[in-house]
Amino acid sequence: MSRAGWPGTAARRCSWTTAESAPGDSFQALRDGRPASPFSEPGTADLTAHVDFAVLARVARAAGAAVHGPVPQGVFLTRLGLFQRTGRLAQTQPPARAAALVQAAQRLAEPDRMGRLFKAMAVCHGGLPCPAGFEP
Repeated sequence: MSRAGWPGTAARRCSWTTAESAPGDSFQALRDGRPASPFSEPGTADLTAHVDFAVLARVARAAGAAVHGPVPQGVFLTRLGLFQRTGRLAQTQPPARAAALVQAAQRLAEPDRMGRLFKAMAVCHGGLPCPAGFEP
């Protein structure tokens, strides 16, 4: 039996994707919000690659798993309470740090920034409830 068929099994993936499958090289790095070489200064940049969610979902469903999403990262993070949590944390910080936290949350969730480009998808056992952040 596949792992997706095990009760209680779930996976969540956030990555950037396009609406349709598209081949190509997509491995990239961002350091301080700017493109960087993924091979320089290991551990200091965020790494990402295009994930073909359509293929991933098709394979997961064929294995008997339930698939939720993909949904835009901004929608996903907002449903999880990103801005409420950031606001509470910012209240405990000095003004400059508080502003940086709010700006970072906005960068992750705003549609004209990372909020629409990146998507989130969950793959889980069909008997599990819809994971948080993926509710309709």
